[in-house]
Parts: sequence; C-alpha cells; structure tokens
Amino acid sequence: MQTYLLSQQFGDSFLAENSTACPANATICDGTSCVLPEDNFNATLSVVLSTVLTIMLALVMFSMGCNVEIKNFLCHLKRPWGIFVGFLCQFGIMPLTAFLLSLAFNILPIQAVVVLIMGCCPGGTASNIIAYWVDGDMDLSISMTTCSTLLAMGMMPLCLFIYTKMWTDSDAIVLPYDSIGLSLVALVVPVSFGIFVNHKWPSKAKIILKVGSIVGAVLIVLIAVVGGILYKGSWIISPKLWIIGTIFPAAGYSLGFLLARIAGLSWHRCRTVSLETGMQNTQLCSTIVQLSFTPEQLELMFTFPLIYSIFQLLFALLILGGYRLYRRHRVKTKTDVEKTEQKEDSKSNAKINGGFVSNETK
Repeated sequence: MQTYLLSQQFGDSFLAENSTACPANATICDGTSCVLPEDNFNATLSVVLSTVLTIMLALVMFSMGCNVEIKNFLCHLKRPWGIFVGFLCQFGIMPLTAFLLSLAFNILPIQAVVVLIMGCCPGGTASNIIAYWVDGDMDLSISMTTCSTLLAMGMMPLCLFIYTKMWTDSDAIVLPYDSIGLSLVALVVPVSFGIFVNHKWPSKAKIILKVGSIVGAVLIVLIAVVGGILYKGSWIISPKLWIIGTIFPAAGYSLGFLLARIAGLSWHRCRTVSLETGMQNTQLCSTIVQLSFTPEQLELMFTFPLIYSIFQLLFALLILGGYRLYRRHRVKTKTDVEKTEQKEDSKSNAKINGGFVSNETK
C-alpha cells in the first residue's frame, strides 16, 4: 500500500477548505494522509515479463542441449562421480556456508532463515550458459542442474530441518514442490529436444548453439535488470545482508572448485562444478520466501535473493573474464613456443642439408 499526502495530491488550499477529503478509493484516511490500494502495475508487469523470460529461457536451454551428446550424458549418469561431487557441493557446502555466515554476522533469525533457504536451493540454469562460455563440461553441467533440481525435492526439507532448528520451526517454511517440478520440466524438456537435434542434425545444432549462447548471456543480464526494477521499493535492507550476499556466492564458487580439484576432476570439470555450486536458483528462493512469511517479515529480507543473484552474476562474469584472458595468453604462448621449435628444427635440418635455411625461418 502506498501513502500519499493530500497536500501533494489536491493542494494546500483544498486542504484548508476541507481537511477530511480523501480520494474515493482510499482505504484509510485520518484527514492528513490517505492509504490507497497498492498499484497492481508491478504485479501485471511481473507476470508479463515472467512469461516472456520463461519462454526465452526455454529456448536458451534448447540451444544448450544442442551441445550435449547422448553418449557423454549417459556416461555421466552411469559413472556419476562428477555428479556426486556436485551433490556434495550443492547440498553439503552451500547450506553449511549459509549457516556459518548467519552465525558469524549474528543476523536476525528471520534473516538467517532466508540465507539458509538460499543455501539449500538447487543450482540455477544460468550456470549452464556461463559453463559454455568458460569451456566447461556441458554434459556434466546439465546433468548436475537436472539432478540437483530433482534431488531438491528431498534434500531441501532435510537441510532446512537440520540448519534452521535454532532460528525457527522448519514446518513454518513452505516448499513449493510444484515450482520445483516446473523448474525441472522447464529444464529437461527443452534440453531433451536440443540433444535430439544435435544427434540428428549436428551442423544445424552448432548454429543454434552459437545463437542461443549469445541470447543466454543477454538474458542473464536482462533478468538482473528486470529484478532491480520490479523490486526497487525493497532496497532498504540490513548492511549485514548486503555483505553476506557478496561473500556467499564467492565462497560457493571457490569451495566448489577446491572440492572438485581435491576429488581429482579435470580443470574444465572443476570450472563446471564451481559454477554449479555458486549459481543458485534465486527465483525458487524468492517463491519460498513469499509463501512462508508475512508482509512485515518480508520487509526485513525479501531483497536478499535479488542481492545474491546480482553478485553471483558479477563474480561469474569475473570468472569468465579471467578465463578468457588466461586462454588468450596461453594460446599466444603456445604459438610462440611452436614457432621457436619450428625455427630450431629448420636450422638443425639446414645443417644436415648443406647449410640451406629458407627465408621463412630467418
């Protein structure tokens, strides 16, 4: 609900003549200010944008599926070592990190609960897009996202039961199983079509993948901007939650990479596990929070999922930028080494062939 002073809406002279006047649609009026029903423009805009973004996301996941080969995907399911490591990161490291951060910053119980809900959420689909850009294992990335979303049906209640005991009754938290199910369907169906296209028409799949990866990158930024516009009225939040929202995704990326490396995974799979660990399904977290708490409680922590999504995106872009610089430097270094070796080989051959050296090697 929004409060408007009559002096702003009708003018001071009108107030002087009739101090008890209120707009016809006012719900509460004390003669000096009126409480009007909440403008449902944001709600309508949210529904429209959510529909558009869902369709775009499905198309992007279809394009990501075009980079997955059936035999490699099935191999991850038959020998799920990488998926198991991701499972430990997703439902072991993240909830524990959320718990420790809540204790370390001594935040309010209701705020600690939302941090824990974020830590218990499955991986988000944005990780698949970033994994593609950092040359990660797309088969592992998609299988991890799928499995974590499926396992969230049981692991989220278990983790929340374990970690929220000291702050609230876990029964008070409403888990939207229908939303989790929809997330799973929205992931599995388009990816399955993408895998089929890649199997039948691999040349066309490459074109779809290139277009989809660019659209996906734009979509991630668009979601962050739209979230900021829709929830601009909720930006007054505890500084401690801002700090936690900054540290939490960075810790997820770092610890996920470290555990994957300790487990003996290859570098490109370590990058994949890192992204799958740090990038959470923030939309699911927002849904759980809205279903579980009163409007008064929401004021204290509703924006935290948005803060987390912004910083998880910023850190992911830093990882992407760092990897691209590293790869460019490594390619240049390799090229220089190969040229040097070619010159040395040519000169050594020249000694054998009567001292002739071609102009290309001088």
